[in-house]
Amino acid sequence: MESSSRRNILPFTAIVGQERMKTALLLNAVNPRIGGVLIRGDKGTAKSTAVRALAEVLPEINVSVNCPFNCNPDNEKEMCYFCREKSEKPKSYRRKVRVVDLPLGATEDRLSGTIDIEKAIKEGKKVIEPGILADVNRGILYVDEINLLDDHIADILLDSAAMGVNVIEREGISLSHPAVFILIGTMNPEEGELRPQLLDRFGLQVSVEGIKDIDSRIEIVRTAENFEKNPEEFIKKCCTGQDELRNKIEAAAKILPLVEITDSQIRKIAEVCINAGITTHRAEITVMRTAKTIAALKGQKNVETEDIKEAIQLALPHRMRKKPFEEPELDEDMLNDILDEPDDKNEKSPGEKNQSNQPEERKNPQRNEEPHSTGDPEKNSDNSKDREKEDSSEVTYAVGKPVDISKINDEIHKDRMKRKNASGKRVESGVSGKRGHYRGFDISKEPNDIAFDATIRAAAPFQNQREKEGLAVSLKKYDLREKRRAGKISTACMFVVDASGSMGAKKRMESTKGAILSMLNNSYQKRDRVGLVAFKGDRAEVLLPLCSSVDLAKKCLEELPTGGRTPLSAGLMRGLEALMQEKKKNGDVIPLLVCISDGRSNSSLSGNIKQELLAVSQEIFRNNIHTVLIDTEDLSGGFLKMQLGYCKMIAEHSQGSYYSLDELNQENISEIASKEMDFCGELLN
Repeated sequence: MESSSRRNILPFTAIVGQERMKTALLLNAVNPRIGGVLIRGDKGTAKSTAVRALAEVLPEINVSVNCPFNCNPDNEKEMCYFCREKSEKPKSYRRKVRVVDLPLGATEDRLSGTIDIEKAIKEGKKVIEPGILADVNRGILYVDEINLLDDHIADILLDSAAMGVNVIEREGISLSHPAVFILIGTMNPEEGELRPQLLDRFGLQVSVEGIKDIDSRIEIVRTAENFEKNPEEFIKKCCTGQDELRNKIEAAAKILPLVEITDSQIRKIAEVCINAGITTHRAEITVMRTAKTIAALKGQKNVETEDIKEAIQLALPHRMRKKPFEEPELDEDMLNDILDEPDDKNEKSPGEKNQSNQPEERKNPQRNEEPHSTGDPEKNSDNSKDREKEDSSEVTYAVGKPVDISKINDEIHKDRMKRKNASGKRVESGVSGKRGHYRGFDISKEPNDIAFDATIRAAAPFQNQREKEGLAVSLKKYDLREKRRAGKISTACMFVVDASGSMGAKKRMESTKGAILSMLNNSYQKRDRVGLVAFKGDRAEVLLPLCSSVDLAKKCLEELPTGGRTPLSAGLMRGLEALMQEKKKNGDVIPLLVCISDGRSNSSLSGNIKQELLAVSQEIFRNNIHTVLIDTEDLSGGFLKMQLGYCKMIAEHSQGSYYSLDELNQENISEIASKEMDFCGELLN
């Protein structure tokens, strides 16, 4: 943990641009119940600077002397147990609000608190040693790169932020203390996304990017130069603006309890949330609190429509469903229609109004799709078209729409049951020994991985009663604790893509690229490594070695041409070789091979296509590589639905999962990748 020192900090009022970010920070300063702010953006966009500068404009606070929890001596509700039990009012002193950093590697004990080992050993007493949440009470908790924070630590942090209380339960001791703080997290979306559950816990979210206006960029350079030359003089020049802002925050905090919002306005907020497809009820609550705080900052006691609009822009977008590689956006027309509607006309409930709008949308649910005709001659001559395409010149197809697995959830379940009842060879690759993050401990008679901190804490209260025989600490066998380890294991996902001529028929390649795009989105969020193998003609090539750059994979995908024959076995072997090389480098990696093809192999290495594919499939299974086959073969047209490809056979013999591209759509393709990767993790544990 690092607290902000009294070093010179660029004044908040001197930060150029980034008005939405500054507004979100000020709103949380006035009303911490908003729930903090998540700041997304590239490095070098004043995120950290703004957070540290915020503390300098906050009014000083009264703090109880010698209280490790920074209690408010003027309000019993904001006191810890020890301050409340004192016979007289605690002595106090005034100080600035602290900014406390939470390191990414912080443990649960460091965050929440633990047993004071020194006192336990010397005095034989169980005493709580406060953690970061005690130090940050009534302050600002800053988490840089919060998207890289361990999920378990993030859950504890957000629970405490929501409740305003931290509960410590260690070695038979239970203690709670106030933990009211402004939570500010920053992240670079390119390094991975936050889980939707964690996103929802943040009150507000803002996205920042580099300023593109030349004059503003020049002003940023001048400001930085002048501040570095003489920080003290620069700060003095900003004193007036800083004091005015501090007074504004203080006045807004006093007005806030008096600010009113009407039932009609709350109804409109709820209607906007429903129309935006937001299911969480935190959305309305946060918008209401934010709108009232905006009004308070303006010095008003009544919430206006513009206050609600601004609050919605800050509180809702990160709670909306996100499409692959697209940022969620609010429908401005819908927002204006609802919020600008006169109160006396706003009689229908949000549900009724939403339903009344649906029939018009349902009149033509396939309005964006091509008309379907059973007599399309192209469908009836699919095979002949494919053969013509195989020997044609190369063509590069655009990336199509992402593609749906709602119809095949049963297949996922059956596949999992089949694997769980199999020989279990894949379990051998699981995380074992001393790998993974130390998350907790267990009592074990014969521990292999001793948790020294927990062992000493268990033995500490009994040191006064034991003969130490010259040792600093006397341990008994029943004191021993074993580390419980957990952690995310990255997935190495190799896409093996059919780039032969037959994939050009009926826009199969466009659909294939759309499917991969959706699965890349899942890998992007989970920070997995991805690679790309393409096969056509008489060979297979690694177009992109396994790496963490999804952008590179996407670029290779867009530029992938189509043409030539279909050497399916060569593609599978090349993908297998790449994953085996990765397993040798990193034994903890979860290998996943995703093959997307129509399965119509017509080129082999040995001469017998079927036997060659069977051998490769069995080799994949023997090497514990989980496989996903997405079959792009079109079976919708013609009098007879005849499957000519080998995809289903490969899936069966490699004991992988099989999906048909025709059954997939935009809503569920990411679910395939997520479930398959999660399943790989289950097999390895």
